[in-house]
Amino acid sequence: MLLHGTDALKEAAAAGHALPGFVAYNLETVQGITAAAEATGRPVVIQAGSSPFKHAGRDALMRLALDAAGRSAARLGVHLDHSRDLDEITACLEAGYTSVMVDGSHLPFSENIALTKEAVRRARDHGAWVEAELGALPGDEDVSTDAVAQAAAMTDPQQAARFVAATGVDALAVAVGNVHGFTRHPVRLDLERLAAIHESVPVPLVLHGASGLPVEELHGALARGVAKVNVNAELRRACLEAVRVTLPSALPGSDVVSLWAAGRDAVRDAALEVIGRLSPRAEGGNA
Repeated sequence: MLLHGTDALKEAAAAGHALPGFVAYNLETVQGITAAAEATGRPVVIQAGSSPFKHAGRDALMRLALDAAGRSAARLGVHLDHSRDLDEITACLEAGYTSVMVDGSHLPFSENIALTKEAVRRARDHGAWVEAELGALPGDEDVSTDAVAQAAAMTDPQQAARFVAATGVDALAVAVGNVHGFTRHPVRLDLERLAAIHESVPVPLVLHGASGLPVEELHGALARGVAKVNVNAELRRACLEAVRVTLPSALPGSDVVSLWAAGRDAVRDAALEVIGRLSPRAEGGNA
């Protein structure tokens, strides 16, 4: 079932855990994410967004994600991730997306505000919630590049307060040392900065680039207002490794079904592991 509204996000923030946002590129990744949500009973966000559209096509991937979420007994949001295009945002809202992320982090502060305000206005007409980003997150969301966070690009708490007040966003993605993709060296979050942002803004925070994040860093983020955590690289790596292992046995008979199934199941298993790390402490989870 589609996860409308911000209740699940707010409940996660109040309980000290987080909604997982998993990036989907095709049928198999959508199926794997959906299966993980069904197995756990946890609310999950399928992120069928701007970058995956380049591979699968916008209309095709939108329909895949929305159909899977609508038919499933699990609570599934469908989210447009990292969009800089108001027309794309409008198309997803009209299709039935439950949330959108408008990414004006590359713009000057005033222009980011203007873009985000317009996205919020459009989303309100469709009953969807809006995530925005303030600060620059290094790395490529589709390819691990061993990126390094830059202190100058991190989110400023006072600026964050002005941004949220001016735009009316429902959630704020922050840059506090997190990076897109895996890195050779452990990522260390600026938890002091994150705590200051949490104290400055009245909305839940979002942590992008959580793949490979040391568990103590993740726990620290959850305790400081992060209520949605985006994971992509972990699922990609699991999928590719499963395909690599399966390929030799699939090739002789051209068994593409076993290959796709292996990738799908690996995505499910990786998503299950992440969901476990984000479970409420009160219910025996690690987070």
